[in-house]
Amino acid sequence: MDFKYEKDRIYLENENGECTAQVTFPKINKNEVNINHTYVNPSLRGQGIADKLVRELALHLRKNNKKAISTCSYALDWFERNPEFNDVCK
Repeated sequence: MDFKYEKDRIYLENENGECTAQVTFPKINKNEVNINHTYVNPSLRGQGIADKLVRELALHLRKNNKKAISTCSYALDWFERNPEFNDVCK
């Protein structure tokens, strides 16, 4: 998957440049972000895209020595199912 990065989000685009999936994570302070929203276009649901987005974010946070708190229900569940990323989730 060709993930695109912006300051507070990781996303995917279709061939028309439209956002088809994203995870948003506004900065709380210099070391923490809040994972507050995960979205996947209905036509793409059930393909594991949300899982891949949150995993990409978790790897990005780990690489950059950042921590996350989650107010997004999907991200909360994802971190519970993936305890190997407990080091990035507060």
